[in-house]
Formats: sequence, structure tokens, C-alpha cells
Amino acid sequence: MRIALLGGTGDIGRGLALRWGRDANHDLLVGSRDPEKAREQAESYEATLEDRGASADIDGFENAMAADRADVVVLAVPAYHLVDTVEAVADRLDSETVLVTPAVGMKRDEDGFHYNRPGAGSVAALAAEAKPDDVPLVGAFHNLPAGGLADLDEEFDWDTLVFGDDPDAKATVSDLAAEIEGLRPLDAGGLGNAAEIESVTPLLINVASENKGLHDLGVKFW
Repeated sequence: MRIALLGGTGDIGRGLALRWGRDANHDLLVGSRDPEKAREQAESYEATLEDRGASADIDGFENAMAADRADVVVLAVPAYHLVDTVEAVADRLDSETVLVTPAVGMKRDEDGFHYNRPGAGSVAALAAEAKPDDVPLVGAFHNLPAGGLADLDEEFDWDTLVFGDDPDAKATVSDLAAEIEGLRPLDAGGLGNAAEIESVTPLLINVASENKGLHDLGVKFW
């Protein structure tokens, strides 16, 4: 399977690229608005994996070219770039492409981080409005600490909540998540549940920042 990580030079993109590169066997495409930066990061990810005795096929492209080549497209971009990114690659997506959003809208004040719920109801809803109608959208990977995800020396036992209205697309993303060692996907229902899931992320950041030893805090359901 070919997985494109749009905005794959950022924190969540790096973490997913390294974890899938080590734990699974997929062609990974790092996307960026700057193709040279994408290629440099792809080479860096490959080198990091080689240092740990692993190898992966990772290439870098401009976002639209990465999306054009992929079966699964992960929108590893901040919430404020999400709509622009979807619109920029929309003509490269079709009904066979699974679009994945891990983006969370947040704002910060003196008390900490807070969920910045958009007028559409959730960041996932913004993606749903921007994408072509026939492209399935799935939400996943929202509540993962990017630092811990990208640190291959870090062992974890986390859950990721997966939601969407297309059962087959949701199953595809759940299977991909399960390939990452220490990560368990849980079905969280349809896209209408996005806001509840997205809003957990700022809570985790606040708890992690206020409690010593919890800098890579994830979620586990029992």
C-alpha cells in the first residue's frame, strides 16, 4: 500500500513515517509544499531507520504529487492549513483514495490549551466539506503525543480512536494503525463524533504539562 503523509515533514508526519517504516511494509510518500524539503526529510527518515537496523521505501514529493500516487492520504498538517491542503490536492483524489485527518484545532491562553471548535462543528467536518464528495474520510491519530511517536526508543501502549462514515475506509485505517507496535485502534463511530475526540487532545497536553513525567501522555481505554 502507498501512504502519503501530506505535511509529512512535521511532527505527526515524522512519527507516523518512522513507525510505519519500522513496523510495517508500505511505500511511504512524504508530502510538502516544498518538494525539496520533502525529499530531504524522506532521506532523513530512511537514515534514522537504517541506524536502527530497519529499512523502508520513503520518497518525498510536493503534496499534490504525493496524493496522486497514494492509496491512503494522511493530512498531517495543522488545522489552520487543512482546508487549503485538501483543496490543493482535491483533483488528485478519487473514490479509491482514503483521506485521513488527525488535525485538531486548538488555542492557548494563560490557563493552557483549549479546543478551538470551528463553525462547521469539528476539524473533520471542515475536511469533509473541502474534499470531493466521493472520497471517504476517516479520523484517526488525534490523541497521540508527536514526540513519543517519533522517538523509536519509546515503547508505548496507546489507543487511537478511529471514526468515519465509510466502514471499508475505517477498516483500512484501523488495520494501518494496528500495524504500529503498541497502538490499538478503537472504533469511535461516525464523523458526527469528531468534536468529542478532537477535544481530548488539548486536555492531554494540559495534563502532561502540569504533571512531571507525563510529557508523552497518551490514552488507553480499559
